[in-house]
Amino acid sequence: MSRYSPAEIEPKWQKAWDQAETFKAKRDPQKPKYYVLEMFPYPSGRIHMGHVRNYTMGDVVARTKAAQGFSVLHPMGWDAFGMPAENAAMERGGHPKDWTYGNIADMRGQMKPLGLSIDWSREFATCDPEYYGQQQAMFIDMMEKGLVYRKNAVVNWDPVDMTVLANEQVIDGRGWRSNALVERRELTQWFFKISDYSAELLSALDGLKDWPEKVRLMQANWIGQSRGLQFAFATKGAPAGFEKIEVYTTRPDTLMGASFAAISPDHPLAKTLETTDAKIAEFVAECRRVGTSAEALETAEKKGMDTGIRVVHPLDPAWELPVYIANFILMDYGTGAIFGCPAHDARDFEFATKYGLAIPPVFVAEGAEEDALTEPFVPMKSEKVRYIRGFAGEAVQTGEAAIAAAITHAEANGYGKGMTNYRLRDWGISRQRYWGCPIPVVHCPECGIVPEKKENLPVRLPDDVSFDQPGNPLDRHPTWRDTRCPACGIHAKRETDTMDTFVDSSWYYARFTSPHAGTPTVMEDADYWMNVDQYIGGIEHAILHLLYSRFFARAMFKTGHLPGKAIEPFNALFTQGMVTHEIYMTRDANGRPVYHLPEDVTEGKLADGTAVEVVPSAKMSKSKKNVVDPMNIIAAFGADTARWFVLSDSPPERDVEWTASGAEASAKHLGRVWTLAHRVSEMPETHKGAADDDLRRATARAVADVTAGIEGFAFNKSIAKLYEFTGVLSRADASRDVLAESLRTLAQLMSPMTPHLAEEVWAMLGGVGLVANAPWPKPDPALLVDDNVTLPIQINGKRRAEISVPKDMPADQIEKIALAQEDVVKFLAGQPVKKLIVVPGRIINVVV
Repeated sequence: MSRYSPAEIEPKWQKAWDQAETFKAKRDPQKPKYYVLEMFPYPSGRIHMGHVRNYTMGDVVARTKAAQGFSVLHPMGWDAFGMPAENAAMERGGHPKDWTYGNIADMRGQMKPLGLSIDWSREFATCDPEYYGQQQAMFIDMMEKGLVYRKNAVVNWDPVDMTVLANEQVIDGRGWRSNALVERRELTQWFFKISDYSAELLSALDGLKDWPEKVRLMQANWIGQSRGLQFAFATKGAPAGFEKIEVYTTRPDTLMGASFAAISPDHPLAKTLETTDAKIAEFVAECRRVGTSAEALETAEKKGMDTGIRVVHPLDPAWELPVYIANFILMDYGTGAIFGCPAHDARDFEFATKYGLAIPPVFVAEGAEEDALTEPFVPMKSEKVRYIRGFAGEAVQTGEAAIAAAITHAEANGYGKGMTNYRLRDWGISRQRYWGCPIPVVHCPECGIVPEKKENLPVRLPDDVSFDQPGNPLDRHPTWRDTRCPACGIHAKRETDTMDTFVDSSWYYARFTSPHAGTPTVMEDADYWMNVDQYIGGIEHAILHLLYSRFFARAMFKTGHLPGKAIEPFNALFTQGMVTHEIYMTRDANGRPVYHLPEDVTEGKLADGTAVEVVPSAKMSKSKKNVVDPMNIIAAFGADTARWFVLSDSPPERDVEWTASGAEASAKHLGRVWTLAHRVSEMPETHKGAADDDLRRATARAVADVTAGIEGFAFNKSIAKLYEFTGVLSRADASRDVLAESLRTLAQLMSPMTPHLAEEVWAMLGGVGLVANAPWPKPDPALLVDDNVTLPIQINGKRRAEISVPKDMPADQIEKIALAQEDVVKFLAGQPVKKLIVVPGRIINVVV
């Protein structure tokens, strides 16, 4: 082969790795282990450059750790359940299973040419009965341990598609598919008791030192610990059974600014009132047509209805407040009831203004007049405030001290109790759809809810379903739905809800340790491989996926499926940036944008000469057509070029912009490496050079710097060093043996990034075996010692220049060199030197 040809090189070495089972993970007690895992993909049918970047980063880590003597686990699977497959079946016909497994086959075929060091023998999809059957077994174990329960919950219900919608599937109050007005309906749902672990999940974040700080903060905010006061308003005019309304507040110091009380439309009192009052029933129905998320309620117009009921302020029996039903209050946070303090809360201010309610101030800004409440009001979070309506000594305190004083006052006077609450709510896992893991319980008219016997698992999804009607096909499948009670044997019905797909991805990391076992895990394997040493994925999964995974690890420990050390499953987390590309567009006759693929644009023009508008550096999007197909890149330049480019252009935590010129430059550089290796391989062994020691020192420095870059997740810095080292090699006046030795080291250092080219260079220059199996190079410490030292030159106490001199140079010679330095001469401008002091190895001080 006379030139660098990725099309020949890459398949050859992939075949060699497969034949040698190079990447098969082996449990070896004699070796330290290393488990690297990238967040597994949804099988959409095509990989994209974001996948390439994500999996190449993990591959760099996996290959490096294997070379450093670790037994490495680097697996791959597919997050395969979910609505897209059902939607495809509804839109195109066919079956979700066929669509899903077809996409998996396509994506596997696209990923393998990348040369990833994946142990494909451990591959699974979450829709494999072998996988979800073990998930069902764990569900049963969690039921036994009290981690699963069933209760009524308010959900977003699409009356046309007849399914529950997630908050993000409700757009402007309508179902994202059907466009039907969404209802807030109360359904019986299954829940995991994640809230039992709120305090533990929060406190354990402090120990995750190798997680990004922003991710830990996002998790902490989602868990949402707050210290507040729980108290009860006594009611007047309420129905029997509602003599009190319980309220939880995080700002009890503003209780003297209360002007109204309000309850959720789903509060038990509201439900009672709607049965006898048509206007209230109409208002509550209207409220239930709004999304249930806090964000949706926050942005919606604040609406309320006066119930006619009054409550008594706990600090003044003569002070009564009206009770409203309000559309912005969630039943599942606190108690579903609040008091409004409109002078210091934007939402309450908007509500009170709309309904003409009083706005009594509790505090004013320091220096303001007592009656100087004007819009904008003083926010609760203001620090420099003066209390004008505090109580029991609280008036002299502000901030946290005032809150603590209010709680103390309430407890001392018996009208309330200090409580620590959490925003985190139990995890509702019920989904009214087919393509998900069936919940393994049976509803028996005699026994009630009965878990399926484990010997009958998996409860498989039936294949003979149709999507020609809205709703869940499992509800109308009598031969699957109708069964017998596992306890008493009489006719019963299966649970037709399936599990939230977040469940599937919340324990896959553990399953990879023994992916084909007849139990969820094998403790010996889990004990060896867990925890995941390095987890890599997008910041968009920073909250729910990671939080649910952390909960699931604890649940698996409690049910005997993971060792205690694994309750925090991911030791280190890295969140990579996106791959971006310019957007190219023209406009139609109506001025609407028409997007064009990058391959259709040359030098800013289409083939017909039409100039395009360019939107710089945007996230790759199929709708905007600014996508780059990795298969096209591999066909044109090879997989190593794609890998090298996505690692080289910017720090991995930042976005990287894909450019054709950048890809071409990467390909040319790899070609130069191959040409250099080829030239050295053809040198006669008798070739001599004068600078062997210099090249050995440069090689040792390259090993140290590239290794440090990889271990610090600064892959771009490692690649910058490899560019530099390649330049040194191309210019080196060294003997053939030293050149060949240094080029083999270059191959080892490039192997994690460009594994195919590295194997070719290694073989070309006499490397033994596969470079993938070669031990990672270690620099000779003696070669890293620099014989020179850099000395700063200070003139009258200010640094003006620096010089590099041999460490053992006498002080009188250093003085002469320092005074002759161009910047020093320029600054002195002929002034006589009063004193010159050389501090050996540290600094030169000049006084003029």
